[in-house]
Amino acid sequence: MSSRENILAAVKANQPDSTALPDLSVFEITAQGSLQKFAEVLTTIGGKIVNVSGYDEIARIINSQYGTGIKIVSPLKELNELRTENLENLASIHDLHDVDVAILKAHFGVAENGAVWITENEMVHRVLPFVTQHLAVVIYAAAIVPTMHHAYDEISSATYGFGTFIAGPSKTADIEQSLVIGAHGPRSMTVFVLNDNSDASGAIK
Repeated sequence: MSSRENILAAVKANQPDSTALPDLSVFEITAQGSLQKFAEVLTTIGGKIVNVSGYDEIARIINSQYGTGIKIVSPLKELNELRTENLENLASIHDLHDVDVAILKAHFGVAENGAVWITENEMVHRVLPFVTQHLAVVIYAAAIVPTMHHAYDEISSATYGFGTFIAGPSKTADIEQSLVIGAHGPRSMTVFVLNDNSDASGAIK
């Protein structure tokens, strides 16, 4: 026998005993409790959740929360009157350096960790969710999955160039274990949950 065959034979003869896969049921969150759990976790990690009935209510809240004279960008056609600059007309990506509020739509949220899944189609520019001062995300209540196991099932067969899970505003606790919000990205993150489920699919097209 060659050295290669000897090595492979030794490896085959010394395989560990088979063990059952771990029970993942302890991580399960019921579909009925997903929205409540999502809200609890998001709030705990520094985010904010607001239940709304439509985009008109979102626009009113944004205007009330941030006032006028700020730079608002969003690819959502439902918020055309709210945005102050068109993302498609940017002369340079560097023009996003002074964005105050970016409003994006997420495919779905994850109750387990309060994260939302956004792909580059919703961002238009990949850097946008990370350079804005304040990030607002729109999501349907029915598009919140219980755990990351469900989340990866959702995206496993999807086609996209870039996607990311975003959970709450930017934060760090590296220095003296003191939590700092907005350390290297958005200073706040607000998730608007649309309760109108007429188009509640979170599937990635």
